[in-house]
Amino acid sequence: MTRPLDIVVANDALSVLPRLRAALAHEGPAILPRTAEEVEAARHPAPRHAAPRPGETPVARDHPVPENVPDEVSLVIETSGSSGAPKRVALSTDAVLASASAVEAELGGSGQWLLSLPTNYIAGMQVLARSIVGGTTPVVQPPGHFSARVFAELVDELDAPLTFASLVPAQLARVIDAGEADAGIRSQIRRLDAILVGGQALPAALYQRAVELGLNVRRTYGSSETAGGCVYDGAPLQTVEARVTAGELELSGPMLAEGYLGDEELTARKFYTADGRRWYRTADSGDVVDGIVRVSGRIDNVIISGGIKVSLDRVERVVQSLDGFRGAVVVPQPSAEWGQVSVVVTDGAVDAGSLQRVRDAVIAGPGRAAAPVRIVQLAALPTLASGKPDRLALARTLAAAPPA
Repeated sequence: MTRPLDIVVANDALSVLPRLRAALAHEGPAILPRTAEEVEAARHPAPRHAAPRPGETPVARDHPVPENVPDEVSLVIETSGSSGAPKRVALSTDAVLASASAVEAELGGSGQWLLSLPTNYIAGMQVLARSIVGGTTPVVQPPGHFSARVFAELVDELDAPLTFASLVPAQLARVIDAGEADAGIRSQIRRLDAILVGGQALPAALYQRAVELGLNVRRTYGSSETAGGCVYDGAPLQTVEARVTAGELELSGPMLAEGYLGDEELTARKFYTADGRRWYRTADSGDVVDGIVRVSGRIDNVIISGGIKVSLDRVERVVQSLDGFRGAVVVPQPSAEWGQVSVVVTDGAVDAGSLQRVRDAVIAGPGRAAAPVRIVQLAALPTLASGKPDRLALARTLAAAPPA
């Protein structure tokens, strides 16, 4: 059996809320949230030969959205495409509600949410789902440039016994900066019972600043394929299991997606069943010790420099721990001498001693082969709507630069 699939414009979160509620209750069609800009781009697709514009993320324009989806599917999320082409993740009602219920149990009960994330991504959509499960109405931060002051003011509009927010690290950094500088903002943001942070790794230094400011930050790990975060501060949620197989982290639980819409081959590669339990291959490396998950980085975000494997995620964590580089991104670049090398891209201030300072820190950690060969300073780092760095745009920018 199938059901209709509707594209909904995600820019107005409160208009998406009843559409999601109807989809989950099977009282309306399944939904695929897209921004107004993405909807317009789909109506007027660029020519096939046209090169992507700087900072543009592909929106699967060459693959028309199907009119119908399997009956169990209620929500379709197009992945961010931060490191590759976007995929359409098909989530069932059971998966979305299982995730929302597990998070509610983890946080100690239902509460009211401050929504500061776009609802065309799973993190924003899950704020709506948790609101539906908890019977509350979220307070929505206006779209556009994220303002820490506006965020703090909206916290005051939350009136439930428990209050929560969900942010990406870049947003949290702005909130912390504002809280450290302004006692009024500091008092407002401390009212939140928990701030979930996900989407990408949270730098240890930033987390420590949040703790010192008195914020209850919960570091989450998950993806669209797991209906959002399913590991909190390294501990899988109650209904989740984690394990490592051949160096790859795998997750299991009732919140797993059905698969990828229109891509059975990829679905079969990423999801499988063993001993009656369904597993998702995350493509992340890591380990699980005494039930605690530690993620090392993306399996495919590795270069070979001078014959030595280098995890760029590990290099990036070291770089982001340095003053002035917390938002920096580490990317690969070809090298005639070493094969590949790491390069730091930042929108922060760089002086004559910055490169040596970065290299010394990396050599002391991941090693000499991992040491970045240069720092590229941009006026602004390109980001996706989710707040993640747009690594594809960065790669295109560096591809035009001379090899290191």
